[in-house]
Amino acid sequence: MDYKIALIRGDGIGPEVVQEAVRVMDTIGKKFHHNFTYIEVDLGGCATDKYGVSYPEGTAEKCKACDAVLLGAVGGPKWGTDKPAEQRPETALLAIRKDLGLYANLRHATLRPALVDACPLKKETAEKGIDIMMVRELIGGVYFGKRGRYETENCGIECTDLMAYSEMEVERIGRRAFELAQKRGKRVASVDKANVLETSRLWRETMHRISQDYPDVTLEDVLVDNCAMQLVRDPSQFDVIVTENMFGDILSDEASMITGSLGLLPSASIGSNAPALYEPIHGSAPDIAGKDKANPIATILSVGMMFKYSFDLPAESEAIEKAVDSVLAAGWHTADMMGNADQLVGCKKMGSLICEALEN
Repeated sequence: MDYKIALIRGDGIGPEVVQEAVRVMDTIGKKFHHNFTYIEVDLGGCATDKYGVSYPEGTAEKCKACDAVLLGAVGGPKWGTDKPAEQRPETALLAIRKDLGLYANLRHATLRPALVDACPLKKETAEKGIDIMMVRELIGGVYFGKRGRYETENCGIECTDLMAYSEMEVERIGRRAFELAQKRGKRVASVDKANVLETSRLWRETMHRISQDYPDVTLEDVLVDNCAMQLVRDPSQFDVIVTENMFGDILSDEASMITGSLGLLPSASIGSNAPALYEPIHGSAPDIAGKDKANPIATILSVGMMFKYSFDLPAESEAIEKAVDSVLAAGWHTADMMGNADQLVGCKKMGSLICEALEN
């Protein structure tokens, strides 16, 4: 089979981790007889440096012409909040999600067997296991709401950020969560703040209504502050967690960190029609960029999600998962993970080890 992949290498360590993911894709291509064509796309700080804007005209069209998009990381202090919005990498990230209609962000937080000792939770808690699918609504809520800044008579400048959700937006992300739960542990925890927010009350009402269409799945309402506490108390109680954009942004990072390292977790951003976008959940880490210290595993596992969700290639996805686990089980690790000093490797070597595991 032939597949066309848009590569957004991005900023900081982005180009390094994407390069190792490309090596893994090429190894999979040889092993399973697929051909991958890569289309380079500039987005983020690198695009600002090159074109003067972080989201050049035609970016979405280039991505839509491909079967999937792989993104490394964007951002860095060079393009901070003092820059105009059109030059900031985060603006481009929000824009590409919106333009591709990528309303569902899937983050699979799982504690890999070889990394139980790296989990920051108590040993007895970690040994219960962590396998959570975080489903975050990605193109609604306060991040995309109207915002304003204005002078008040007595309090100086005042700002507003509008959090708005429609019934349709809640329903489509809810159905995605229920469908995923049907293929997993058949449990959905819907996270909101319904005791305070009107948007959360609509969220809860809609989730309860659509749950009637999934009688095999158990629905639980969880307030966001309680969810944050329960994730560190006993994460094994969760199967699928679904929530709105800002809550999901925060909780998914928390769920990721308890698995041992942000450098290990992949994500998929999926819509209804346009190609899905796959990326590691970590940032651009400019302090280690170009030093061969980055962990490419999250990006490589994002490719595994690409094979599973965009290309319906479960065997290829499983092969990547097994290769990563075998390398970690052998004790190899990058600087962000615990391990013996004599088995500490850099980004390129980690990519090579995973490719070798795939070949064997």
